[in-house]
Amino acid sequence: MPPFAKQDIEARAASRDVSLRSDTSDRSAQAITDHARTLVALDIDGTLVDSGGRIPSGTVEALDLARAAGHKIVLASGRSLAGLLPIATRLGLTTEWAVCSNGAVTVRLDPAAPSGYDVVEARTFDPASVIRRALDVAPGVRAAVEDVGRGWRTSGGFEPSELNGQQKIVPMDSLMVQPSTRIAFTAPGIRRYTDTLRATGATVTPQGANWLDVTAPGVNKAVALEAVRVHLKVLAERTVAVGDGVNDLDMLAWAERSVAMGQAPAIVRSTADQTTGTIEQAGAIPVLTSLVPVVGDELSPLAAQLATAERTAPGPVVLRVWHGTGPYLARCEAGTVQDGQWVGHGPIASGVGTTMRAIETAALEAELPYPRGIEGRRRAQWRSVTGGGPAGFELPLSGL
Repeated sequence: MPPFAKQDIEARAASRDVSLRSDTSDRSAQAITDHARTLVALDIDGTLVDSGGRIPSGTVEALDLARAAGHKIVLASGRSLAGLLPIATRLGLTTEWAVCSNGAVTVRLDPAAPSGYDVVEARTFDPASVIRRALDVAPGVRAAVEDVGRGWRTSGGFEPSELNGQQKIVPMDSLMVQPSTRIAFTAPGIRRYTDTLRATGATVTPQGANWLDVTAPGVNKAVALEAVRVHLKVLAERTVAVGDGVNDLDMLAWAERSVAMGQAPAIVRSTADQTTGTIEQAGAIPVLTSLVPVVGDELSPLAAQLATAERTAPGPVVLRVWHGTGPYLARCEAGTVQDGQWVGHGPIASGVGTTMRAIETAALEAELPYPRGIEGRRRAQWRSVTGGGPAGFELPLSGL
């Protein structure tokens, strides 16, 4: 899929009602209301995390419900991989897909992998020409080249808060010698040289007046997300994106339903189908909750996730649980049996670290016909499974 051109984004914005919208009455919102599996692409900074690094209360719980409903949550951030990983862990998204560095790096998060992730794609380019051009137009420019998963090699002068991950200071010439996924430039007023650097063929994204991010030609969040969507076999009309920055424009134009955060610039809000609350108002939460059925605020998180899975799965739910080395569950996932094979629907995040008895209590709270009573009575209805942990079992959650 080709990258979205500026004229495509402007055309989309022109077709939108540019007034702020907090309702869900427009066409795109109506197109995604039946809770079928959806790819939900979420920016991080300004969408899930505020400027102080805080995650708004209720965000993790909303993500857990969306995942229990079978939706595929994909973080899509300008952050480097090193900066994305700790946020993904705080959000509970350690087994999902993620797009980093504005689309240059795509990973599948996997706690079983040595580094906690597998790099699926890294789009690199020769940084030499764009670095030389930056030095010509802004002689005092500072540059940093991404070292995927670890941090950055820099020419020096960057504050720790400006770059995610470790920084290694090297001569400027050494930044030009090998292919890179991303370059960051900072200098007073360097934004005015955006088009000059784009003339090298690279993708250049300004972040304020004094910062430019540079990636390979044709790289953006939308291109990376489209590849993930195809891999996950999610229908194009089952895509939602939420963001707040200029680097989200392509992603918002790509999604079937696009939502801008309330504090987003006017061009971002006019490109999106809807505008939600600000990051201070936890604006991402109502978007996530619009994708799941109402199960009752009075339910505990575990009961709510079980009820959500039961109401959204394409058939009777069979719960798979895996024990670790003790009585506590290492994994818990809802699925269905199709053609004699168990097919995963969504993870039950609150089931991890709990017990079989806690699952039983939560199912009772949610009024689900999960096998109850002493272990011996449950054992009559469970089936051992292999993989995923030292000991795994399947238990019916509905359709008894």
